[in-house]
Amino acid sequence: MMSLLGIGLFVVIFLMLMPSYRGMLENSLAGTGDWIAKYSPFSYVALLIILVVPLLVVVVVMSKREPPEPENPLAKYKAEDVLED
Repeated sequence: MMSLLGIGLFVVIFLMLMPSYRGMLENSLAGTGDWIAKYSPFSYVALLIILVVPLLVVVVVMSKREPPEPENPLAKYKAEDVLED
């Protein structure tokens, strides 16, 4: 997983060096800002969901309890109760 992240960041660094990609990224960010302003109440709710849901997932995963240890099925038998041949 971390290797894929490293490869992705490596590719993004070289894409950022290309002027055409940088211009496309600037246009995309400007369009996103316009969309947020145009659909104001809905866009803020969408942004809130996008930002809060991962935090909730982290909290739920961190607060998960460890499962109890399974009982030993042979613990109810004592050594003197076992018949040996």
